[in-house]
Amino acid sequence: MSSPTLPYLPDSIPSGSVDALAATSVLFAQVCSATSSRLVSYLEHVEVPPTSVLLREGEVGQEMYFLVSGEARLRRANVDLGRIGPGAHFGELALIAGRLRTSSVVAESTLTLARLSRAQYEQMSKRDPELALCLTQALVASLGKELTEMTENMGALLHERSLPRRVFVDVTVNRAWARVRTGTLLGDLLPRDVGGDPVVAALVNNKAVSLGMPITSDAHVEPLCASHWEGKRVYRASLGLLLLEASRRAFPDVFVRLGPGAGFGQPIELLHPGTLLLTTWAERVTAKMHELIAADVPFQQEFWTVDEARSHFAEEGARDLLALLRTWRTGHVQLVCAGSEAVLSMAPLLPSAGHIAPFPFRIEVGGEAVMLCYGDEPRVTPEGGAAPPSTRLHQDIQPASARLGVRQDEPWLTTLGITSVGAFNDACVRGKTPEIIRVSEGQHEKRISRIADAIAGGGTIRVICVAGPSSSGKTTFLSRLTVQLLVNGIHPVGLSLDDYYVDREKTVRDARGEYDYESLEAIDVGALREHLGRIFAGETVKTARYDFVTGKSHPDGGREVTLRGSDVLLIEGIHGLNPKLIDGLLPRDKVFCIFLQPMTALPFDRVNRISVSDVRLLRRIVRDRHGRGTNAAANILRWPSVRAGERANIFPFLAQADAIFDSSLVYELGVIKVFADRYLLEVAQEHPAFVTAHRLRQLIDKVVTIYPDHVPPTSILREFIGGSGFEY
Repeated sequence: MSSPTLPYLPDSIPSGSVDALAATSVLFAQVCSATSSRLVSYLEHVEVPPTSVLLREGEVGQEMYFLVSGEARLRRANVDLGRIGPGAHFGELALIAGRLRTSSVVAESTLTLARLSRAQYEQMSKRDPELALCLTQALVASLGKELTEMTENMGALLHERSLPRRVFVDVTVNRAWARVRTGTLLGDLLPRDVGGDPVVAALVNNKAVSLGMPITSDAHVEPLCASHWEGKRVYRASLGLLLLEASRRAFPDVFVRLGPGAGFGQPIELLHPGTLLLTTWAERVTAKMHELIAADVPFQQEFWTVDEARSHFAEEGARDLLALLRTWRTGHVQLVCAGSEAVLSMAPLLPSAGHIAPFPFRIEVGGEAVMLCYGDEPRVTPEGGAAPPSTRLHQDIQPASARLGVRQDEPWLTTLGITSVGAFNDACVRGKTPEIIRVSEGQHEKRISRIADAIAGGGTIRVICVAGPSSSGKTTFLSRLTVQLLVNGIHPVGLSLDDYYVDREKTVRDARGEYDYESLEAIDVGALREHLGRIFAGETVKTARYDFVTGKSHPDGGREVTLRGSDVLLIEGIHGLNPKLIDGLLPRDKVFCIFLQPMTALPFDRVNRISVSDVRLLRRIVRDRHGRGTNAAANILRWPSVRAGERANIFPFLAQADAIFDSSLVYELGVIKVFADRYLLEVAQEHPAFVTAHRLRQLIDKVVTIYPDHVPPTSILREFIGGSGFEY
């Protein structure tokens, strides 16, 4: 929708319009009769067709309008302020004070208007100061009435408070005490950066809050910087919302949704009518994003009633959000708005688009794929070459995006109608939970069977290497793969890379001074290769064992391993894809490499999705809390180091994989929340891990609860919640 080219007609407005104004305009009635007739001579006649945008919020204007006939609608940000009809006036602040337009006016029918321009107003002030004074007084009285009504409405909203808000509150900002006025913006209390690290949000009593929010009570306030793992979410969600608004302005007919994250960026899913060159879309949207950044368009946090949100998203055709709101627990929903776009506020966002300026970003187009690259995380550099094409399991190898941890919607999910978290919740409420569980587990078994068939079909496979990041479900996957290999007449002999850790005191340390168990140097590669060489030569080898309690390695303390007849060696560990383990010991076509991790990530809306990293962290928290004695706080603090180790030691070798297995179970968060909610509550509010624990609790709260007794004993999920049918 574009602003019309308004006709300039120097003639006086028609007498019929004058009569209509006199009869309907309150402002005209406030201008004394002796001067109102003189006012008409300064007005210009304007007609506007339906659907035109007469005024646009945020634009510069120098004229006001009197509405003679027709109806228009007022909008501010995403809020519909209602209709206006004959007798209304608008734009007076731009006329008198040169202010930017505070709202948009959209014609719903043909409008007949009388326009008073800045030039005509200045002429009036010189030629007829009595008239100018009378009009100004009338405008001030009109604005005063609006302000009084707004104050009364706010008073009604606050009427239920039994105690008044305090005028001042006490805050500590980085341990410095201050008394500030209630309503002070958090962004005004914190610096723009800390040692060059941009501040993207505030931690108020250890909860992440937007810098644009006011302080309303005594609190401890700290900056949340872009380098923090929670700070990255703030920046990336803000960038995603900016992309949606930029695309809407540049291409109103194109539907845009962000896909699952890939560490350095997110795929962009586009639906559009007709033929659209992706490079053209990317260039124009990128330019529009930079325009919005330069204009410092605000990101407004707003509380809507659920009914308001349903009405709005119904008009927008957002079926995923409508389904989610049907299972919403509270009567209000927090949204964040940029221009005409509104999405769920899953985490604080930057206060405005201008705060994105320090971060480089770009939109990349490759073939039919479009990617929003964040700029705050480097790409993973591939290492080690690729697996020979002849050994690849084509039906289970995913597109390039999947090899980076990105996965498009599964066809079977679409068949079940599960295209979002809202749709999943709706299906569970309608009694589809047993079917969802059966199909999810059946899909896992089908894929594991295909991988086993591919290994058997290779004929000469001697070694199977399995790798995946933390909490991918490797232990249960190996047990189920073993069953399928035995069905095919292949006997796997297991070997864990964890048994080849060096002594704890010899383990390398990371940048934070902590033991880096994810580093290849933490493994005694020499001893491992020596054992593998002898095993492949047909010898019986006493393998190594690592004592996790004492932190001591026992080079010959493990079980004996011999490969006979139909045996294959099954190697499992974080470095399983690294060719340095086996290079030169066996030809590559005798090695079959498998990578697994959760990859399916259902969306909440067009920006927010369930993060597969969050799924793995929740799995780990539940497993370690009731199986290994490690609490949620310790796991959360350890998580950044774990992720850094995965980026350095697993993802660079993805091209080695002959098969990729998605260990996601679409229903698992509904089960995990039964345990995770309490474990996350155990994190004290003053603990550094609380900010993540609080966000994870908000995440799982949006998913329907599923009780664990529905989960089969062979499920990968049993590895984390307990009750597995396999002996570990």
